[in-house]
Amino acid sequence: MTVSTFEVHRGRGAFNAAFFGVLGPYIDRSVRRHKQRVYADLPSTVVEIGAGVGANLRYLAPGTTLIAIEPNRPMHGRLAAAAGRRGVRLDLRERVAERTGLPGGSADAVISSLVLCTVADPGEVLAEVRRILRPGGTFRFVEHVAAPDGTLTRGLQRALRRPWAWTFEGCSCERDLAAQVRGAGFSRVDVRAYRLHSPFVPFNTQIAGIAYA
Repeated sequence: MTVSTFEVHRGRGAFNAAFFGVLGPYIDRSVRRHKQRVYADLPSTVVEIGAGVGANLRYLAPGTTLIAIEPNRPMHGRLAAAAGRRGVRLDLRERVAERTGLPGGSADAVISSLVLCTVADPGEVLAEVRRILRPGGTFRFVEHVAAPDGTLTRGLQRALRRPWAWTFEGCSCERDLAAQVRGAGFSRVDVRAYRLHSPFVPFNTQIAGIAYA
């Protein structure tokens, strides 16, 4: 396992591991049909940036090798246990998504969910994803994004910006991630916007898609 430069906050790191461990199934039910579409037919080895506690393991076939890029150490125990239950071979890397340490052109598929909202620089992460994907490889993503200007949801995202980011380790509700993925240099990007109806209103405007290297 490689040492990461990510600094785990003693309280928030453990809180987020517990939060997503408990509420992960509820969140997954909300976005399942979108994940089923973009995570269909994944190859036998998959790279996941921000693997967390293993919310996406259910979309991997038993026997799949998951190279999990996850710098938050409190997530690791739950992730490893979930991979064991699902029959997924876990290759856990304690690194940040900006610097995976993987060889260029080595990945057939990279996946993420609710990760690009949290990283310090989504553009740098997307450049790293492009670097490690082989030609023809895919980046499959499910992310939450900024609501349209002038909407009630957008106002709530602005009002809750600071407490939301503090609680969820830097998570931003105000990024136009569709534009960032489209502008990241992929050969083709297919993305759909949709809205959830959940109590977590700042989180309810989302996108799901596939970008092709």
